[in-house]
Amino acid sequence: MSSTSEKSSTSSSLLSAQTLVIAGIVWAVMALLFFLLFSVPLSAEEGLPLWYSIGTYIFECGAYLGAALVCFRNWQSPHMVSGRNVWLGIGLGMLFYFIAGVLFGIWELYFGLDPDVSPADAFYLGSYVVLIGGMVVAVTSKRLNLEIWQWGLLAGIAAFGIAVAIWVAAPDSWRVQLGMAPAATQEVVTESEAATTATGTAPALENSSKLEAQTAATEGASEPEEEAQIKAPGWVMALDKQLAPHKNAINLFYIVGDVFLLIIATALLLAFWGGRFSQSWRMIAAATFSLYIADMYFKWRDTQAEGSYQSGSLLEVFFVFSAILFGIGAILEHDISTRSRQSRRSRRAA
Repeated sequence: MSSTSEKSSTSSSLLSAQTLVIAGIVWAVMALLFFLLFSVPLSAEEGLPLWYSIGTYIFECGAYLGAALVCFRNWQSPHMVSGRNVWLGIGLGMLFYFIAGVLFGIWELYFGLDPDVSPADAFYLGSYVVLIGGMVVAVTSKRLNLEIWQWGLLAGIAAFGIAVAIWVAAPDSWRVQLGMAPAATQEVVTESEAATTATGTAPALENSSKLEAQTAATEGASEPEEEAQIKAPGWVMALDKQLAPHKNAINLFYIVGDVFLLIIATALLLAFWGGRFSQSWRMIAAATFSLYIADMYFKWRDTQAEGSYQSGSLLEVFFVFSAILFGIGAILEHDISTRSRQSRRSRRAA
């Protein structure tokens, strides 16, 4: 009997709120140090080393898996004040992010592909749906009695999020017209066309055979290198071609989902501010802000790099922070809910 009680007390201490929160903070600090120390590419040609990319996926996927587990623990408990469906939605969102990270890692690291759309996007899209659903349930379960300045703050953050999203998603032609990007490429092309017109067509005809030979040699040298890097089987390449046309629609969904999550997180932060469960929902709001920062940065870098961007930059550590903060929010609410339940029982017994 004593050994059984000792084992139960040991397991309860290992799963206590303080232990789990400390474990999450340690994981976040380790991830931050890893990104800070090793996120610099070896060179422009080599990029980031393989071991570093694997490490980033381990930190990210491990954080989302842990967050999913603690959220599902809240879902199974009948004492959650926010409701079980709220944590079911958030837990499914964390689980979908974990599965998507694993699939995207396989496509990027094992197959050597940099696809615009992959099967991981199905789980990323699903994570947005269930996350938004769970957070909407949390908002609707609590009446929003916001003051005028709080509504103004909510509108300001919504406008800021929409402006950043439009800037990230805007085509290059829009950026040049709005003055957000220099028109250097157009000037270079115009100057080169003018020079070609001035010199005439005779030099081009004389050097055409040389240019064709150089192009053929370059293509012949590059094709074996690309084949050596890409290990994807035929069905993966075929699937990549089938999914590629859906890139714009999926990116638009991501951007709209990020803005919607940002607005809901702000509403939750204002609605639960100062209440008994404000700590947990502050963590949830901070997690959503971190997810917005990481996702906007990833899309901006991918757009600037024209599809050749390799994941693993420093600001992508906010993906890890987002998962850790979601998990800490779930842990705090579980702790407060169970403690309030135990205090009520003790009062009744007294």
